[in-house]
Order: sequence, then C-alpha cells, then structure tokens
Amino acid sequence: MQLLTALAVLATEEGAESGGGISLVLPHPEELVAGILAFLIVFFFVWRKALPTINKTLEARQQAITGQLTEAEEAKREAETLLADYRAQLAEAKTEGNRIVEEARVAGEQLKSDIVARAEEDAAQTLAKAREEAQTEKARALAEARREVGQISVGLAEKIVGEALDDKVQQGLIDRYLEDLERL
Repeated sequence: MQLLTALAVLATEEGAESGGGISLVLPHPEELVAGILAFLIVFFFVWRKALPTINKTLEARQQAITGQLTEAEEAKREAETLLADYRAQLAEAKTEGNRIVEEARVAGEQLKSDIVARAEEDAAQTLAKAREEAQTEKARALAEARREVGQISVGLAEKIVGEALDDKVQQGLIDRYLEDLERL
C-alpha cells in the first residue's frame, strides 16, 4: 500500500513537471482494451481447458481420499473385530487354564485320598496280621506252656503219689491246674 502511495506521489510530481498528472498512472485506452481482450482470451481458455482438468484432478483426489478413509475405517473395524476376538480367546484360554488347574487340584486331592486310604488299609492289614500272628504265637506259647506244665505236674504227681498215672487222669490234673493258673 505504501508502494502505491509512493508511486502516486512520484507520478504526480513527474506529471506536474511534464504536465500529465494522473495520466501517467492510467494506461492508454488502446492498451487498456488490449489488456482486457488478452485477459478474456486467457480466461476463456483457462475456463474451457484447464478448469475441467483441474476439476477432474480435484475429484480424483477427493475420491482417493474418500477411498483411503473408507479403507482406514474398514481396517479400524477389522482391527476392532480382531481385538474383540483376541480378548475372547484370551478369556477362553484363562477359563480353560483355570479349569485345567482346578481339575489337576481335584485329581491331586483324589490321588492323595487314594494313597492315604491305601496306606490306612495296608496299615490295618498289617495290624490285623500282626494281631493274628500274636494270637497264634500266644496260643502256641500257651499250648507249649500247658504241655510243659502238664509234664512237670505229672512228674510231680507221680513222685508224690509214687506210681504212674494213666493218660485220662493226667489230662484231668493238667486241665485243673491250668484253670487254677488262669484264675490267678
């Protein structure tokens, strides 16, 4: 703006010297008509030739951007679907893992119970066998003791009586003696 003001001032000063003034800033009418005709010709060719090409280019660019946006939205939807599938698979895997751990825990407890039951059963069998063996040993020891006590008793009785006793009498004496021992 300052440049135009400076030019106008300069033209006014030169015009005052040459006597023209504003005629120096304004073109001659022939030049003005030629400039307007040249502008109209260039505008007509730009409007007829360049403008459709520019419009086509802009429309192609707009379609390309729209296509890219559509593809981006599609990719976003696909990514969201994949993320949802991934999350579902992850949740399913966690559930499956928890189920497997729970099954393993239950199986371990069952195995522990089975081992404890088997051990208790083995202990009970061993105890029963030991008791049976003890009873057998006790019975054998008692039988051995009866036999020896009987022989000693018969030997003593023979010495006391002075004669040999028959088997029935001996057995009766042994039984009575043992009954007396058991009462003690």
